[in-house]
Amino acid sequence: MKFIGTIEAKVDNKGRIFLPAMFRKVLLQNMQGHTSSPQSNDSSNLKGESTGGELSLIMRKDLFEDCLVLYTEETWTQRMNELTSRLSVWNRRDQALKRRFSADAEWLNLDSNGRILLPKRYLQMAGIEGEVTFIGMDDTIEIWATSKLKEHQDSGDYVAEIEQVMTHNSGE
Repeated sequence: MKFIGTIEAKVDNKGRIFLPAMFRKVLLQNMQGHTSSPQSNDSSNLKGESTGGELSLIMRKDLFEDCLVLYTEETWTQRMNELTSRLSVWNRRDQALKRRFSADAEWLNLDSNGRILLPKRYLQMAGIEGEVTFIGMDDTIEIWATSKLKEHQDSGDYVAEIEQVMTHNSGE
């Protein structure tokens, strides 16, 4: 499952937001075991009613940035398993880290219109007030306050950083 692309949207005054149709399609295809591109013309039920289950996601604030991250259950389980494998149940600090990571997460369900409700505390954590930008990040989806994303993107030299990473890692 791969989420790609950037989509701008608005959060309503109740904290609801439409999950972009392309991302819903990827989620539905994953639930149904399909591997076709989300660009295909099969637009049957992007809301999730006929899948035999609700589309639900897990959300938490990103560890490093002021944005929210949406995980599928499968991706969340992988991340939790990776974290748990590096922590000891016999270490107080390790248990506190796991507790905090888990406690900062919340289940979200898509409503019948394809919207998710972002709890107010998460909106505040990420500085989201109205305009947001969804970014597909491979196996997760980020939700940014559009103004914060623009500030973040304006900092640093993206091309030089990619060049450095790619030439450093390739041994050139």
